[in-house]
Amino acid sequence: QVQLVESGGGLVQSGGSLTLSCAASGRTDNGIAMAWFRQAPGKEREFVAAVSWNRANTYYADSWKGRFTISRDNVKKTIALQMTSLKTGDTAVYYCAASGAHPPPRNSRWYGYWGQGTQVTVSS
Repeated sequence: QVQLVESGGGLVQSGGSLTLSCAASGRTDNGIAMAWFRQAPGKEREFVAAVSWNRANTYYADSWKGRFTISRDNVKKTIALQMTSLKTGDTAVYYCAASGAHPPPRNSRWYGYWGQGTQVTVSS
């Protein structure tokens, strides 16, 4: 079992930056990939970024590659999502997720563990 708790969401102005964190507990050792997804009101949950269990590989959705950076600390059992140049369209609930699949999948159905989500609101 893996438990995930996100933090760091909030209100930020367009063009600003925000860093989200996800604290993991339970079995987050070898083979567990971690990812961020987001879901805006009225839209489907979409893949943002993922990192392999050994941090050797990171994956990004093309839409925000270059603005978002995912990182992972296996000692602290945390992952982070650094978001820069935020736009109003980035407003969504951001979810941390864990999967035993490799490479980290982009489809949310392959993630069996989810956090409760953290709200990010970007104002114009």
